[in-house]
Amino acid sequence: MMRTSSIRSQDDPLSLAIRPPPEESDTDRHTRLQHEAEARKISERIDEELRYEREKLKKTKSDVKLLLLGQAESGKSTLQKQFQLMYSPASLESERMSWRTVVYFNVVRSIKKILTTLEAFDDMDDGTDSQSTLERQELNDFPPARNSSAAPSMHSSQIGVALSPPSPTSPTSPTSPTRGSTAISDLRRRLLPLTNTEPQLADRLSGGVSVSGSGKGEVYVRSGWQARTIQKGQKLFGRHSKRSTPEGELTIERPGTALSVIDADPLVDDVARMLDQSREDIRTLWEHQVVRSLVTNRKLKLDEWSEFFLNDVSRISARNYVPSTDDILHARIQTMGVAEHIFDVDIHGKTVTWHLFDVGGARGQRHTWVPYFDDANAIIFVSPISAFDQYLEEDPRTNRIDDSLQLFTQICSNQLLKKVHLVLFLNKTDILKKKLERGLHVSKYILSYGDRPNEYDSVVQYFRAHFLQVHRRNNENRRVLYTHLTNVVDTKATQSIIGNVRDSIFRGYLQSAALV
Repeated sequence: MMRTSSIRSQDDPLSLAIRPPPEESDTDRHTRLQHEAEARKISERIDEELRYEREKLKKTKSDVKLLLLGQAESGKSTLQKQFQLMYSPASLESERMSWRTVVYFNVVRSIKKILTTLEAFDDMDDGTDSQSTLERQELNDFPPARNSSAAPSMHSSQIGVALSPPSPTSPTSPTSPTRGSTAISDLRRRLLPLTNTEPQLADRLSGGVSVSGSGKGEVYVRSGWQARTIQKGQKLFGRHSKRSTPEGELTIERPGTALSVIDADPLVDDVARMLDQSREDIRTLWEHQVVRSLVTNRKLKLDEWSEFFLNDVSRISARNYVPSTDDILHARIQTMGVAEHIFDVDIHGKTVTWHLFDVGGARGQRHTWVPYFDDANAIIFVSPISAFDQYLEEDPRTNRIDDSLQLFTQICSNQLLKKVHLVLFLNKTDILKKKLERGLHVSKYILSYGDRPNEYDSVVQYFRAHFLQVHRRNNENRRVLYTHLTNVVDTKATQSIIGNVRDSIFRGYLQSAALV
């Protein structure tokens, strides 16, 4: 009896398609086998990459992704340095010498700002005249009001704030027209070579990159600037540099990978030499009675880092200067783009990889935050409550407290972030205390503050209440808001807070993963 073949017993069509022809020559067979071997290698490589990606995805599912958000100069990068100091001190040590360029830039820029302000006062007016050259210049930065007789306009999207910076109170005592003018003129002439290095230091740090919509004259750097700054200096010095890091929007830094050996940089060495030679002139300028009077009367407004470095200029101008940890924490340079920092954090005997994203906070850069919202586990929002008397560089009509509240509203109301663990740092409490002690009145800048006591506790509770109100209005999921009063340049206090934040973030993360 003849057996009929079933479908299963028939030849596989694919096998028939790839079967070599009967008349295949030895040469053709050799070529075909070579091609098949290459195809197998490619297939195996793809399989290996897929296995690696699956393992990587499986591993990163247990990682914690933390975003540091807030406006520019709120203290986000300083907080990132505290995380680095706490969980990867070796990496901070390896890049210590690269911060010398930033410190020098901060010092030179501060000196230049002092001299520019003095020049506006003709080197002899201490700012007590309400119609001084500088004040007229500042007033010209703002368009005239539509109705000069009307009351000042108010901007009240969050809290009542003054539309533009009020003029400092003018003391009644006149100033001698010749006081200090000759001495300051001599100091300016001697310090000119040093102040002329400011654009070169700025270019060394930023690589010539500028950011639109981010204020006037600011210097921005991408993550990895430490290595690139050193390499650029070596190139100019005739050394062979290592391959630089690509300048994409996101740069990943694994702790301990920065350059630890710093070769000579002619620009930095020249600035160090000039600082050493000019230390007495810098100290004389900083302690000059006209400068002190301008600072006291708030005609000369310096950032907190300026005063920190100028008060210690003798140490910083030493030829063998090495930045201290405090210097690194106070050093100021603005972040551009988004930088990812990776830390292995031990939490109660379990090692968890944390991905910390430090973002640029200027208005022109906030659009870069959104792609990182999708899989974030936690956010630390940093707001500088000392900035009640300050206005945005990008928009001089917007008070920084009001801008911070508006930004916090956007974060709380964003649908992608509704389940994210949220922590609020009301930062720069030390500067707030100093401003209040100097007699600066909050109600002069935040009109809705009214006649409340101009005292630290009252001011802090007032600002805290506004942030809590924003959170309550956008809290459909009953999410807890963890609030901390911080001074992130204080290492001991900040690391204690970081430990508490770490535990609360990890507990929330475990709960969201249904593990507890």
